[in-house]
Amino acid sequence: MPFFRFTTVLAAALAGGLFLAAAQVRAQAPAPLSAPAPVPVPAPAKPYRIGAAVYGLKGEFMQMWTKELKAHPAVKDGTVQITVFDGNYDALTQSNQFDTMITQKYDGILFVPIDLKAGAAPVHKAVKAGIPVVGSNTRVQGEVLTSYVGNDDVVAGRMQAEALMKAIGGKGNIVVIEGPIGQSAQIERARGNDEVLARHKDVKVLARKTANWSRAESMGLMENWLTAFPGQIQGVIAQNDDEALGAVQAIKTKGIDIKTIPVVGVDGVAAAITAVKRGEMTTNFQDAQAQAQGALDVLLRQLVGPSYRPRSVVWSEYAQAMPWGDGTAKSYEVPWTAIVPANADAFLQKVRK
Repeated sequence: MPFFRFTTVLAAALAGGLFLAAAQVRAQAPAPLSAPAPVPVPAPAKPYRIGAAVYGLKGEFMQMWTKELKAHPAVKDGTVQITVFDGNYDALTQSNQFDTMITQKYDGILFVPIDLKAGAAPVHKAVKAGIPVVGSNTRVQGEVLTSYVGNDDVVAGRMQAEALMKAIGGKGNIVVIEGPIGQSAQIERARGNDEVLARHKDVKVLARKTANWSRAESMGLMENWLTAFPGQIQGVIAQNDDEALGAVQAIKTKGIDIKTIPVVGVDGVAAAITAVKRGEMTTNFQDAQAQAQGALDVLLRQLVGPSYRPRSVVWSEYAQAMPWGDGTAKSYEVPWTAIVPANADAFLQKVRK
């Protein structure tokens, strides 16, 4: 797929007196984080060039993540120039994209890796070249990242497995649709799934296989399982919402009452929230805005220095769960929220804004 480029225009040069006043404002110590800075920060003489290397843009969640990144106040006012690199679900492609950003001397990199282990080497190269790298959504192995902003996927795996156990009464046959093998989200959600399943000895996993976060792959996989195990599947764990939606569609296509085979997902994309309202599945919300905009704020803190104030509203929304501090923590954990029919409309409004 072609690169997605979002380029903002530099703000017009300020008059001498106004420029001096703005500089004095930026030099002040950060204010308490009860709310984002009320006055837009003037753009620097030259925008920060930030590359966002994401594992792939076919799925709805990463599309949401990219949209939220581009909506960050620093991008919209010209402080930051964002270039989004589509990794096309391939670790080598992402490594080559890092080489490009290093050669072109980008100021900073936001990284959403496809592979936990393979993602570490390009981060090493960038940091060695003096380019800070902040991870978001998925992780790399080791402590090579400058910082990380994202959800704990082990917790997500536990939450979805517990929801399914409740739906099936803690017994029966299930199938598990996994994410791309080797990605941190797949590894950690599987760990959470298995922790819960280990406590339920009357549950049998008939099959588990990756659908690579793909709705189409998941639908085909689920259709095959329904044929291979006729009348035997009592529940489905799908490690993201696109996979859950594919499984739901396969069940309905087979003419089976969806309420007889509970399906659980993760992410909180719009189509999944709508399916929750219809009683077709359950899911947990991971906040694309908090991940993307939070990561950019942390990266800007590295580039600007101690005077930088976080500009996204997410820091006030999650002030208790992920306090900003001085903006230099190694990890910021965004909380999960279970989506149920009672709160579905509120979440739909949030993701469709």
